[in-house]
Amino acid sequence: MRVLFSFVGGNGHFQPMVPVARAVADAGHVVACTGSPAMVSTIEAARFEAFPSGPEPWSSTERMPLLPLDREREQYDVREGFARKTAPVRAADLLELIAAWRPDVVVCDEMDFGAMVAAERAGVPHVSVLVIASGSFLRPEVVAEPLNELRAVHGLPPDPELTMLSRHLVLVPFPPSFRDPAHPLPSTAFSFRVRGERPEPIAVPDDVPTVYFTLGTIFNTESGDLFTRVLDGLRDLPAHLVVTVGGRIDPAEFGPQPPHVRIERYLPQDTVLPRCAVVVSHGGSGTVLGSLAHGVPSVLIPMGADQPHNADRCVALGVGVALDAEHATPAEIRDAVAGVLADPAYRVAAERLRDEIAAQPDQAHAVALLEGLVSGA
Repeated sequence: MRVLFSFVGGNGHFQPMVPVARAVADAGHVVACTGSPAMVSTIEAARFEAFPSGPEPWSSTERMPLLPLDREREQYDVREGFARKTAPVRAADLLELIAAWRPDVVVCDEMDFGAMVAAERAGVPHVSVLVIASGSFLRPEVVAEPLNELRAVHGLPPDPELTMLSRHLVLVPFPPSFRDPAHPLPSTAFSFRVRGERPEPIAVPDDVPTVYFTLGTIFNTESGDLFTRVLDGLRDLPAHLVVTVGGRIDPAEFGPQPPHVRIERYLPQDTVLPRCAVVVSHGGSGTVLGSLAHGVPSVLIPMGADQPHNADRCVALGVGVALDAEHATPAEIRDAVAGVLADPAYRVAAERLRDEIAAQPDQAHAVALLEGLVSGA
């Protein structure tokens, strides 16, 4: 079986696919991955054959002011950016790649609409991997118009309900109960947990709780003074503070720190989370899933994309609290973290989700589903 993994965007769209791709390769099948030219080195570092496709995603190395949270603006970006602008370019590139590499199945992230159209036109089944935890951010009615325009360009019939998003198989690396009940999983969905070797956790003091603070790898440069406000709020807590700021920000920017504050560009998430009592984050799907997989509650400060939707679900499930990124003061941030640390109900709720995740089949079961899809079983 030849399996082409395709994703749009950056690491947040690639990493959810990696465990499945490795499981497919370990089962003896042939695997290749395709993403934007900027992601080729990341794909190759993960030890997969890499093909560039589509335009470069927008990103900035400049520090940018924090914009007010605007859910309608984020939906506009999904429709006009992912569906109307990026999908046609990716569809054209993927058509050529499918013709040349001849996969038996295309596995794409749920936002890679161009790959879905290309696979359908080429007569190759496609499988979606969900990368948005809540399910309420990507809605068919938001992207139906531009995607049906793209389908028409490629001679495909109208799909007003956008069944193409879930037609064959949907792989879900999130606990089903985290999904927004208003947007249930499709009947083709299969939930799985990521199983793999756990790296050695970082060393932290035993006498105080550890708080982990991150703003991810995209929104970290669009956060204005949020890093500073959170640091000012948490620095005086009786806790060990671990902060990651991303590769495009120099930790030295924040000046000298006391011994109980550690600021790094990057630490593997799975080396930090096992030691944590609370995670303070932007609420990205990868960070939320990692926190829940370790039974760690959260303080969420969403800035855009799917983050406010994930924060809604964390609050509804009792696994965390949410703050306004634009207006939260250092004192409010400190009080929110202190409150989660003091109330065991947040940890209990997070551990309930942890246990749900642990009970799911691992990614090896996804391989069998892919084999069945290709064989027609």
